Amino acid sequence: MPELSNRYSQYYQSPLGRMLLISDAGLLTGLYFDRQKYLPCFVPEPQAKTFQVFEAAKRWLDAYFSGEDPGFTPPLGLEGSPFRRAVWDVLLTIPFGKTITYTQIAERIARQMGIKRVSARAVGNAVAHNPISLIIPCHRVVGYKGSLTGYGGGIERKAWLLVMEGVDMQGLFIPGKGTAL
Repeated sequence: MPELSNRYSQYYQSPLGRMLLISDAGLLTGLYFDRQKYLPCFVPEPQAKTFQVFEAAKRWLDAYFSGEDPGFTPPLGLEGSPFRRAVWDVLLTIPFGKTITYTQIAERIARQMGIKRVSARAVGNAVAHNPISLIIPCHRVVGYKGSLTGYGGGIERKAWLLVMEGVDMQGLFIPGKGTAL
């Protein structure tokens, strides 16, 4: 079992509900909405004491929820397979107020890996398991036909976030049915 003594958590109250911040050795390792899909197995007891990484994350969140591009990234500690990390790195390049499709990410990853094709479904799985919501902007990923499919924090939150960022919502839609709702 990994060393747990450097892992801490705190809560942040966002306009979309409470969020859980998790750190390990001074790096942000998790940012989750309450009742989000794919929460970590172990969550340390929330701390009243403040930590630099939480203060940086809260400054980022405050700027973001005021409708601004925060302009910086708090120190992140990402744990995942090389493929997931490659997908998350692509997510970090999506500009504030813009979207990208799962297929476009798959094409970019395939080029980086020097292979012909990467499955958009595999990309979707990596996006779904993003441990640091908002800061690693998985909400900016949409289906190739404009579907707002697949957001662990909930489709309604995804739509709200995109509108708040000023994304042109023409052509984007919440699917009426499907497994990714």
